[in-house]
Amino acid sequence: MKQPIHGGNLHWAARQIGCHPSLILDFSASINPLGPPDTAIAAIQEQLTALTHYPDPDYTQLRLILAQEHQIPPDWILPGNGAAELLTWAGRELSQQDLTYLFVPAFSDYWRTLKAFGAKVETRLLNWQNEPFCLNLEGVDGKNAGILLNNPHNPTGKLLSCDQLLPLLDQFNLVVIDEAFMDFLPPNEQQSLINKVLDYPNLIILRSLTKFYSIPGLRLGYAIANPSHLQQWQQWRDPWSVNVLAVAAGIAALQDRAFQEKTWQWLIEARQQLWVGLATFSQLYPFSSSANFLLVETQQSSSQLQTLLLKQSHILIRDCLSFPELGDRYFRVAVRTQQENQQLLEGLTMIFCN
Repeated sequence: MKQPIHGGNLHWAARQIGCHPSLILDFSASINPLGPPDTAIAAIQEQLTALTHYPDPDYTQLRLILAQEHQIPPDWILPGNGAAELLTWAGRELSQQDLTYLFVPAFSDYWRTLKAFGAKVETRLLNWQNEPFCLNLEGVDGKNAGILLNNPHNPTGKLLSCDQLLPLLDQFNLVVIDEAFMDFLPPNEQQSLINKVLDYPNLIILRSLTKFYSIPGLRLGYAIANPSHLQQWQQWRDPWSVNVLAVAAGIAALQDRAFQEKTWQWLIEARQQLWVGLATFSQLYPFSSSANFLLVETQQSSSQLQTLLLKQSHILIRDCLSFPELGDRYFRVAVRTQQENQQLLEGLTMIFCN
């Protein structure tokens, strides 16, 4: 079985060491370890009888909840079968531009969607190791061009401020910002441009609900944009992209304030614990992050390290081979519970200190 380019493929990992997937501790996928929320599970159970009916094609209730959450009209929101589906339609729009600028290293799905529709792409190397973190737009002409980026950035976890992003809205014909990890920041720390969508018809925001609420198997995300974009996407995509159970879980989870607060409190302490622990190894250099994952530079091959951790400790980390600009000297780890983070540190100790 070919090695996956995405994290979270426990079936591939289990085949490598001949065990059941449930026995592997997954640090390769950046999913909230506290979820799914009990409220979401209860909502799914209550909606099991709805499996005999088609979903509401307009996803009216889910859009109303999201509209209240972000203080925007419901028709400016489009739920999707994960953010990945919505990225596909954003990529189709970007392909209609004369040129799309893409900062690298970049999430591999960006290449998938841009190549699928024949977009002309120009890459720009992201100076993510510099402080302050910023975009180099020298010599860029965005008049008939689009730009695709994520914030916080994957795989580095770096956060761009609203002040850094706002000039893009006047510079580029189309701006697509993937905010899949933004909700891991407390509201007062988020640097989202959602509140600018009503003023800029060239702005598209993509959001995921699967990572924060730990429901990646359900596939649920949403786009926020001028209805002219979203109506076109509806014409492109299949009907009923989101199933009734995903809708029920999303509605319940979005209203679960206790779960949200618990997640923000967990992440601050657990991320610091993991960063400090990784920094104690002379062979590793972890970078600071605003998201629920850490990028780590390693003196050892990340592929070899991945294999050793899997075989010795049944722990799966994410190598960065799908990010050509990083290659085999970086890996990414999710932030998990403090007990699980300690298991990872103990596994690394077995490798580096024996």
